[in-house]
Amino acid sequence: MGRLRLMIRLWIAAALLALGLAVPALADNHHAPAATALCHAVSDANRPAEAMIGRDAWNCSGTGWKADAPVAWLRFDADAWQTGPAPRHFVTRTSRHERITLYALDAGGTLRARSFAESEGTPFAAGPVFRLPLPVITSETEAVLVRIDRPHSIPLLTEAALVRHPEDAGRSLYEMMLLALVLGMLVLPLLFDISFYLVLRERFVLFHAAMVVAMMGYVLFAGGVISVLASLPVALLAILAPLCWSTGCGMALLFLSEFLERGALSRGMRRLTFWTGCWTIAVPGFFAFQFHATQAFDDAAYFFTITPAAVVVSAALVHAILRGSRSAKFVAVAWFPLILTSIERLIRGLGVYTGPSSLDLMMFIATGVEVVVISLAIADRFLAIRHERDAALTEARMLEQISTRDSLTGLMNRRAIEARFDELLAQGFDTFALVDLDRFKAINDLHGHQVGDAALVACANAIRSAGDRDAIAVRLGGEEFVVLLRGENTLQRAEALRQAIPLRIAQDVPGLELPVTASMGVIVMSQARRHNMQFAEFYARADALMYEAKASGRNRLAYERLTVFSDPPAQRKRRDKAA
Repeated sequence: MGRLRLMIRLWIAAALLALGLAVPALADNHHAPAATALCHAVSDANRPAEAMIGRDAWNCSGTGWKADAPVAWLRFDADAWQTGPAPRHFVTRTSRHERITLYALDAGGTLRARSFAESEGTPFAAGPVFRLPLPVITSETEAVLVRIDRPHSIPLLTEAALVRHPEDAGRSLYEMMLLALVLGMLVLPLLFDISFYLVLRERFVLFHAAMVVAMMGYVLFAGGVISVLASLPVALLAILAPLCWSTGCGMALLFLSEFLERGALSRGMRRLTFWTGCWTIAVPGFFAFQFHATQAFDDAAYFFTITPAAVVVSAALVHAILRGSRSAKFVAVAWFPLILTSIERLIRGLGVYTGPSSLDLMMFIATGVEVVVISLAIADRFLAIRHERDAALTEARMLEQISTRDSLTGLMNRRAIEARFDELLAQGFDTFALVDLDRFKAINDLHGHQVGDAALVACANAIRSAGDRDAIAVRLGGEEFVVLLRGENTLQRAEALRQAIPLRIAQDVPGLELPVTASMGVIVMSQARRHNMQFAEFYARADALMYEAKASGRNRLAYERLTVFSDPPAQRKRRDKAA
């Protein structure tokens, strides 16, 4: 528990630090781009750049962004850099596309162009962005036109900029530090999940671990942190970010379907949650690949097909909370900020409004908060499950004891000894002593069954051999007992136990008119395991010997030493008269 508290304190401290860093990160705009696109347009694939020189073809209202046309156009007017140095790089959000062509438009209508395939973009460590070199910008340049063939996302258009130096675009140092902190926060719960799974072996721990891995991937690829560590192609980065998000959302639903307490979700709601999770991994995951064949609709399709995840999660949590789920309250607190930021990202991704990429930080911060709170929820659930399992184990032990122990004497019963007989033979218990109290029926008749039960308990205590690992006492039923022995002098030890019975009964059960003696039939067979003898065969022969002891006057022992059993003797005769 001490380690758990330490981990929780570390997570809370990290979350507070993340929130503290978030304020200056969101306010830090000193890396403002030199120029942003004030006008945009769409066209078919056959429209040439010359047709875009005039302003009539452009939408300069700041609204109506689209990524479903074959070609998207951006226009950057030279007014944006007239008071400073000319830009050298085109920078935009990492997203799939087929080709980007950059045109420098000079006075008089002259165009200079540079064209780049998707694979030629250069990601750099300033967020989920890549850069391309511009054509030479001169004092005669009036505008820069950008043609993007097969764009797959609206942020590819809305977050485009022209900069002098690459470090003038993308995320600030504060923002990158914040993302690195969130990524570090995600490592701890992953280790937590691994530790829990070694103890719990519950599926929800695996689902949560997969969700954490997906979130780590999302921070790496959507946050641009991966570019600090490695240089990956633009297309791969553009695919992995939404793929990690859809996988994480799907795993969250699978986690929820397994995590909540039994009865927290109705059967129908649990199945809906589970299959919505599978849908979220499969369908939005497919659109995350952004094949050029699906360019006209995959951006909107991704956002629309992932929306049911938020709806079902919200409905499931409300459903579970109304049914009294404690764990659902933890999950609701953890996921509420994430659901809100996801809705904001959905609206922005569909082009309903535009905003800076720094708004994505809200989602990353919500991810960090989610991890802290869900880890607390898992810890709480872990303690609850451990309590349930401890109670179940205690109940199982009680039931096992009831089924394998005699309720009156506490000795093993016949069911238990028959189940373990082969094992005990293998351990060397090769002496089988069958004990029967003499004239026990008379005790019940004269003194009552309560006194008779006390005599049986005293007999059990006499043959129990406390601390003797080489003797096992069993009550078969009624006044009949068995003692299994191993080691040296087993016959003499069996006789000593038999003689101890009347002494113990006289000591523990006062008021009996006569001593209660016992007769014993003993079978000694060395290496009995080799002969594959069963309990019933030992019992039949020992029973016959005990009958002989009773017939000879009771209060004595009859025994045989055997090497190979013959056919088992016939069932003993009725002993009512002898008893």
